[in-house]
Amino acid sequence: MLSYRHAFHAGNHADVLKHFILVQLLQYLGQKDKPFWYVDTHAGAGCYQLDTGYAAKNAEYLGGIDRLWQRNDLPEAIQEYVEVVRTFNPDGKLRFYPGSPMCALNVMRSTDKLRLFELHSTDSGLLAENMRPAGRQVGLQAADGFAGLKAVLPPPPRRGLILIDPPYEDKRDYQRVVAAMQESLQRFATGTYAIWYPLLQRHEAMQLPEKLHGVPCKSWLNVSLTVRRPSSDGFGMHGSGMYLFNPPWRLPELLKEVMPWLTAALAEDDGASYRLDFQMD
Repeated sequence: MLSYRHAFHAGNHADVLKHFILVQLLQYLGQKDKPFWYVDTHAGAGCYQLDTGYAAKNAEYLGGIDRLWQRNDLPEAIQEYVEVVRTFNPDGKLRFYPGSPMCALNVMRSTDKLRLFELHSTDSGLLAENMRPAGRQVGLQAADGFAGLKAVLPPPPRRGLILIDPPYEDKRDYQRVVAAMQESLQRFATGTYAIWYPLLQRHEAMQLPEKLHGVPCKSWLNVSLTVRRPSSDGFGMHGSGMYLFNPPWRLPELLKEVMPWLTAALAEDDGASYRLDFQMD
């Protein structure tokens, strides 16, 4: 479980989907004067260099953020996300990619707080170094984020976004995600929750959205992006999704506009598609 390093996948199609939605969620929460908390259960290293090291090995970013980098026809929501990435590449060359915590910090106000968890010893050290300039705005623990949720919910301002983004290398992660949501909604029923999940030819992965759908909540949204046909050998991730509890009311209409464009932009073959289901109370 602790062998996973997100650096291998930084900036890929899954990051694009996850982070463009993350930016929208944070912007929505920032519309009100009252502060909020951002909680990240699997925060990673915070920022990744794309042209060397782990990220350069498979260069997955070439099928993700790189496809958007030079385009001048980006939908507004995608443009806002790409601008966040551009702040880490001021010379215009795509060399660095911000993980979820750095994306969040870039969008959030000084009055908002971040609470980050990362269990991997190396990544937690890198995360602490990357987040140090933010000072007391950030609370970081080298700990299991699933267990850590219990201590931070509900957040003091009673407003918050919780990102649950485990690696899913351990099959138990699928069960832990569902259990975490069941308990978290009891502790903090009005929070916005975003769960990232992979599209894999694996029983646990295919069942996860259905199990999340069984968690009681009046407002929810499930969006997934498939970039290629599933492989004939059954291996590899052919897409990913985001399951949201208590999403912003305007998000479904925004995704109806953006997802067809994003699917075409990131498609690797004629198997590319997207799916959007939601219920807004």
